[in-house]
Amino acid sequence: MKLDDRCLLFFVKYPEKGKVKSRLAAVIGDDSAAGVYKNLVAQMLSTVKEGSFPLYICFFPKNAQKPIKNWLGREYRYIPQNGKDLGERMRNGFIDGFAMGYKRVVLIGSDIPDLPMKSIEEAFKSLKEMDAVIGPAYDGGYYLIGFKDKTFSPQVFEGIAWETKNVFDETMKKLKRFRRTVHTLPYQRDIDTVDDLKHLKDKIFSNHP
Repeated sequence: MKLDDRCLLFFVKYPEKGKVKSRLAAVIGDDSAAGVYKNLVAQMLSTVKEGSFPLYICFFPKNAQKPIKNWLGREYRYIPQNGKDLGERMRNGFIDGFAMGYKRVVLIGSDIPDLPMKSIEEAFKSLKEMDAVIGPAYDGGYYLIGFKDKTFSPQVFEGIAWETKNVFDETMKKLKRFRRTVHTLPYQRDIDTVDDLKHLKDKIFSNHP
């Protein structure tokens, strides 16, 4: 049987109180913020596990494998996130994916609970023609990024001020500098603040009268 040439890297943090969703926690408290994050991950996992592509849960911190498996289950493939900052951890995730023999690797974050499967499928499909794919978030970051093996550009993860409103723009500038063709997915909303949470609830209730 031919190895699927795609894989999805799902970046997840262990939901330790006080270590996740700090902007939410400042308003609703550490316990509630950790609970919200658990729900976001569960919602996304229920979507991505239905995909026909190999799925890897990339967990942080890297010594949390046992509690992460106890939380999410033992049926998944797990890889630790390695690196000093988010950029390094994402770069190393791609290096791991390509080292395993995959030709098209897509990475997603874990706080876009309404991310549709069709966006992930579109990302993989676009990598047949394009060098890279990116999904911009309304807060100025991105929720998805992907490369194919021959056009992987590790430099796009270097020198970026993470957690700022310029992450997407800076990344696009770097991709342009390396003359990469880029497919851009529709904007999505990360769940980082109470306003984001309210927006998500409004969206859910408007879809389910």
